[in-house]
Order: sequence, then structure tokens, then C-alpha cells
Amino acid sequence: MIKVCPSSNPCKEEDLLQYAKELEALGVEYLHSDVMDGQFVANKCLDFEVLKNVRDNSNILLDIHLMAYNVFDVCKKYAELKPNIITFHYEALKSERELFKTIKYLKSKDILVGLAIKPNTPIEIVERLTNYIDLLLIMSVEPGKSGQKFIDDVYNKIDVARKLVANKDIIIEVDGGINENNFEKVVSLGGRFLVMGSAFYNAKNKAELLKKIDRHYAK
Repeated sequence: MIKVCPSSNPCKEEDLLQYAKELEALGVEYLHSDVMDGQFVANKCLDFEVLKNVRDNSNILLDIHLMAYNVFDVCKKYAELKPNIITFHYEALKSERELFKTIKYLKSKDILVGLAIKPNTPIEIVERLTNYIDLLLIMSVEPGKSGQKFIDDVYNKIDVARKLVANKDIIIEVDGGINENNFEKVVSLGGRFLVMGSAFYNAKNKAELLKKIDRHYAK
């Protein structure tokens, strides 16, 4: 199943609830929620209370992407929102202990565990972790800024990831620079959750873009 997961970025935080309701009306299942701490990445955005407002006043599912240090503490905080997915960055971890402590905590809360890797992080590092995670988020741009161009070298990483998780119940999510011109290649290599930021937010006809993707994979 291919899912388009529109990103909260570049929507203004004060408009996010309205955007979430618009997405719901379009039949979108997940809001990919970019949380940035201003340290792991330069930008800071998506305060807990902003997402709580979305959770309390809409029915859209939350796919929370934490671009933040202090992984366990931040995961624990955002787990209070009872999202469907929380994804944290491999590069932000302090230790193996924090990694497995975080995984154990999220699973105890029935939250799907996502692990994100930056474009330059070797895909092979996740091979030993495939028995513990539910989602692998492959960044196809440097995290932290919307509107970047898809990094072509990441195509091979998606293909390798597909082979690494073969026969495992793991979702491959790809985030960054996905648009109507490259989504087919991303999916053909193994991407299943397509995070679309600027390309979706700025689309003149969002419903038609969704239909185009749905038609392609309804064959």
C-alpha cells in the first residue's frame, strides 16, 4: 500500500490545524509532523502544544518525525499525544542503551517505532536493527529545511533498504524532495510512505495529485 504523508513543513504552525482538516477532507490518513529542536537541525518548529491542538481537534493520524537530541526524553514527551508513529534519528542517539530504551518505551505504548537516517548515513547500520523497528525513514534531503531537491544518490539506498527488510513487516518511508516527477521511481525501489512537503503544500490541485498517485498504484 502506497501512502502520501503530507508534511507539516512548510505550513505555518498557526495554520496547521486548518491544514490537517483540509488533508482529512482529501482522504489523507497521516500528517507527517516535523519536530525540530534547533540543535540537531538549525531550525526549531512544531511545539508540543501545536500538535496537541491538531490531535484534539481533528481525526488525522500523527506520524511524528523527531529531529532532536535527547531522544528518549523527547520521545516520551510526544508519546503523550498517542500518535501512531514516532520516528527518531539514529544520528541523534547518545548510546545503544538510549536506542533500546526508547524502542522498548514506544512499544510499551503501542506506538510504531520509526528510525530515521540522514542521506550520508550508511544504510547498512540499520540491518541489525530490523527486528526492533516498524518503520525506516530514509532522508532524501538534509533534514531541517523544506523545498530541497531530492539527492539522487539516495535512490540506491532505498533499493538496498528494500532488500534488507525483505520478508519483514517494516515500512520504508522516504522524506525529502518527492514530487509528481520522481514518486514513481521512489516507489519502484521500495518506498511505501511518501513524505511530501512543498510539492504537496504548494500543489494547485491537491486532490488531483493524490488521484494521480492512487491511479498509478491501483493498476
